[in-house]
Amino acid sequence: MLKNIEYNAEGNYTYDGAGVKLKRILANNTIKVTDPFLLLDNFGSGEISDYIKGFPWHPHRGIETVTYVLNGRVDHRDSEDNSGTIYKGDVQWMTAGSGIFHEEMPKYIEDEKKKIIDTYMSGFQLWVNLPANRKMTTPVYRSIKSKDIPEIENDNVKIKVISGSYKNIEGIYEGGTQKVSYYHVKMENDSSFVYKTENGFRTIMYLIDGNIKINNKFDYKTNSALIFSTEGDEIDFNAIDYSEFIIVSGKPLNEKVAWYGPIVMNTDDQIREAINDLNSGHFVREKHPLME
Repeated sequence: MLKNIEYNAEGNYTYDGAGVKLKRILANNTIKVTDPFLLLDNFGSGEISDYIKGFPWHPHRGIETVTYVLNGRVDHRDSEDNSGTIYKGDVQWMTAGSGIFHEEMPKYIEDEKKKIIDTYMSGFQLWVNLPANRKMTTPVYRSIKSKDIPEIENDNVKIKVISGSYKNIEGIYEGGTQKVSYYHVKMENDSSFVYKTENGFRTIMYLIDGNIKINNKFDYKTNSALIFSTEGDEIDFNAIDYSEFIIVSGKPLNEKVAWYGPIVMNTDDQIREAINDLNSGHFVREKHPLME
């Protein structure tokens, strides 16, 4: 049974962090139709001033943040002494859980003499909500390198399986808190791809580039996200031109959401507790998170 298109999220351009220009595709105004996904940002520019100020030190609790870099790099460090650099094709999948501080600083590409050789950088950040019984779980930091992410090529279609599975190929991240699929798909013109998911799962697709026909009847072009119905277990894609997109799928939690900036809990009392923890210096509950 085909999944229907329920909503087209065009998103809005805005600034976040210390002044990063980005397109906010999903946010708290779309949560009712995107559960368990909370936020999706697409950041990217060839102008250094659009991203160089980055996302300085800030807290998270109650969610997972997934940063996927398409171009350039992002330097990262957090309150648990993790640090590193996410390059093109790399992923950072972080379970904030009970609480963590971190910073993410987008950068250009330099040569070994520190000469700038490419100013263009781009990527996505996705927030995945944590279920109530995992909100205060131990934080987990995962650094996933592009070379370790399986990519399948078949009939002029390339599918990078970050999480979930495709034709018995398991993604690099198996899912520590819930079952979530995350693909990066590239299709040559006139190619076809059938996305299989589970009935009852929410599926969201964002077209990075191209022109694509969906379920043999809807033409869709770059610059917005399609949110599909939970009913159904299949979506058919036919590329009219070369097309590139990300697609995520997960089971809705159907739980109350209390959202305060980078903190997402279930109740207002839990939000107040988090704010009190921030003010008293007790936000980070566990100093040595798991590493995967």
